[in-house]
Amino acid sequence: MEKETVIAAVVAHFKKEFARESTGHDWYHIERVWKNAKTINIKEGGDTFIVELGALLHDIADHKFVEDADNISEKRTRDLLGGLGVPDEFIDKVLHIVLNCSFKGGVGANKMKSLEGLIVQDADRLDAIGAIGVARTFAFGGKFGNLLFDPDVAPSTFKSAEEYRKKRTHTINHFYEKLLLLKDGMNTTTGLEMAEGRHSYMESFLEQFYGEWNGER
Repeated sequence: MEKETVIAAVVAHFKKEFARESTGHDWYHIERVWKNAKTINIKEGGDTFIVELGALLHDIADHKFVEDADNISEKRTRDLLGGLGVPDEFIDKVLHIVLNCSFKGGVGANKMKSLEGLIVQDADRLDAIGAIGVARTFAFGGKFGNLLFDPDVAPSTFKSAEEYRKKRTHTINHFYEKLLLLKDGMNTTTGLEMAEGRHSYMESFLEQFYGEWNGER
């Protein structure tokens, strides 16, 4: 197994599969998570091959779009990597990342156990915040017909991952239900350092948004 060849094949696969995705979960999201993960990996350690594969495959069957996401994720991961000659011991490590990366409403304890998985999880969460996070959340909301903002509808506290997946209100609520919670949930020192500026940007964005909404700015 040539690791560089495997990575190149996986990149080519997802470039094609996610080329036209329009909710902010496109190939470029995967690429940014991959870049973030490599940056964190350099400083935090861990197996670079597993980090890269975990980052590239983390959205192979996202629970927000796919029913029975865990089983489909496992099948697609094993089929793709097995077809490229990746041994089961590596596939199992990547699959642990794929199955436990998602935020899922922040319900329950984080099941991610490996350093490589914690790195990928931080890398994915970084792409959900900051300027890109703002752009992605409005792209996602628009795709599903959400209002920009409804001041009469307060943010939710979710009781289950299923409720988080299915409930739709308005896009500004998503900042309070997920985006503003991510900084304090970072696993690594490097991830937290990278999150600080992005978090501050979102706070400034919301301040400006409310000022414009109320005709004050």
